[in-house]
Amino acid sequence: MIRLIWAAVLILAALPARAEVDIHEVTTPGGITAWLVEEQSIPFTALEIRFRGGAVLDAPDKKGATSLMVSLLEEGAGDLDARAFAKAAESLAASFRYDISDDTVRVSARFLTENRDQAAALLRDSLVSPRFDEDAVERVRAQLLSILQSNEKDPRNIAGRRFDAMVYGDHPYGLPQDGTVETVSALTRDDLLAAHKGALARDRIYVGAVGDITPEELSALLDDLLGDLPATGAPLPGPAQVALDGGTHVEPFPTPQSVAVFGQPGIDRDDPDFFAAFVLDHILGGGSFESRLMQEVREKRGLTYGVYSYLVDKDQAQLWQGAVSSANDRVAEAIQVIRDEWRKLRDSGVSAEELQDAKTYLTGAYPLRFDGNGPIANIIVAMQMEGLPIDYIATRNDKVEAVTLDDINRVAKELLDPDRLTFVVVGQPEGLEPAAN
Repeated sequence: MIRLIWAAVLILAALPARAEVDIHEVTTPGGITAWLVEEQSIPFTALEIRFRGGAVLDAPDKKGATSLMVSLLEEGAGDLDARAFAKAAESLAASFRYDISDDTVRVSARFLTENRDQAAALLRDSLVSPRFDEDAVERVRAQLLSILQSNEKDPRNIAGRRFDAMVYGDHPYGLPQDGTVETVSALTRDDLLAAHKGALARDRIYVGAVGDITPEELSALLDDLLGDLPATGAPLPGPAQVALDGGTHVEPFPTPQSVAVFGQPGIDRDDPDFFAAFVLDHILGGGSFESRLMQEVREKRGLTYGVYSYLVDKDQAQLWQGAVSSANDRVAEAIQVIRDEWRKLRDSGVSAEELQDAKTYLTGAYPLRFDGNGPIANIIVAMQMEGLPIDYIATRNDKVEAVTLDDINRVAKELLDPDRLTFVVVGQPEGLEPAAN
């Protein structure tokens, strides 16, 4: 118990909130590259491992295989069944987390310096030698099926799935990352073994580490931890061809409040105009109560409790998306206001005051993200996956400050596309007909 309490204290107290982060690149003898921030003031390390290629690796009839496989990594490994694995992690005051997105398998580990070797050995077993015992598979499958069945009754989830299916079509992005009741029910142990081999491979590893570990120690740990994984994984899909027709598509569903997901083409993270678009999105819908959409849709008209927008940069597609919920008799008005604001911002641009307020918020909030070993490890591994330079943290706010009024208003005219702003609405909206599908 004392060790568990001590581990919690370490996680909370790891690093102060700051944006001055000294990152060193480490390359292991086995060829694994990692970014490391040494912080030896307390004996604790956060390790973030990413594998490019997540749910997109599943074949259509095996959708959900990678998700189910990842959920089983801590359900027994090596000589330990699920209960013994959990007990071993607890005895070491170690924390492991496994997760998945369309483009990524994410592995997070937190461990004390005194238990580093034992924790790494346990983590290695989960990555290299998961058991996929029948009882564990059926228990976790049942949990996933319960979630999928619940999602079929959730208007927000339905709207997101319908939007993805319409926009991405036959691309893997168009299918739910956790699969369907039918595909998950049909998965076999061989499917899970194939998903493991396809997703967890050395040719797609990214690593961020923060804490009480030297470059030499990290190098040795990573080769031991990851060196026995397959050299190459399953092929990644190509670019998605997005379909955005500018219409409003209705999916009837019995609920008093309709949910709308909307989107238009976005911008690549590598585009020279990305930061102008990033600041523009904050002004449009990403800035919470200060954004234009919140002001016009919620504050002035009371059409919703919340509306927001955000830039989506997937590996194989870029969108500018958003969402809103509103009563069935008011959602049509909410959609029209969003369309009007989209067009107004494109045609009239933003004011100097809006730009300065957005810069002040975005640059002031950025250092607050660096509030511990774990968050910093997350940030530096994401930087690698996005192809950002190792000094990005030090220069990011300068890039925000460099956005001029001319820049942002030019990008608004070039990027905002009201004619392709497409809505998918789930509910019983008045004034919007299902025939629009």
